[in-house]
Amino acid sequence: MSRTLNKVVAVLAAITMLGLTTATPAHAVGEAYFRFTDSHGYHRFTIQLRDADKIAHARRVLSGAKTRQVHVLGRIHKYPASYNHPWSYHLDPGTIGFFEVAIEVCDSTIEYLEDHLDEAGGAFLPGAYWCPWSSRLVDEVRPS
Repeated sequence: MSRTLNKVVAVLAAITMLGLTTATPAHAVGEAYFRFTDSHGYHRFTIQLRDADKIAHARRVLSGAKTRQVHVLGRIHKYPASYNHPWSYHLDPGTIGFFEVAIEVCDSTIEYLEDHLDEAGGAFLPGAYWCPWSSRLVDEVRPS
């Protein structure tokens, strides 16, 4: 009897573990990707949002329902993200937010930041925080 009980417990544990390892992918449960441009208007920079409130905010900005706090800010990571080609940096999803007005010391265009990435985090973009004043969302995209 105890051997049968041990087998039942083992099977239930295996089923439970299988259920945990085949969970829904993160992008299906609250991950979204948005592109923005800057003052030049032709570069596109992709951000990943994981927070439901920020995703909803970005969608309201795109729809025109939100007209304040429409510019993107966040802390840069000096390495590429698969969804943000061709740039060699990306924004940390956990630090991304939206602003209306920001201090000048965190402003830069997408291309200028790429060209001066080695300087970011010092006198240029202290703390590696980036708040491009002319940023504006242009669309929501699927991850590549």
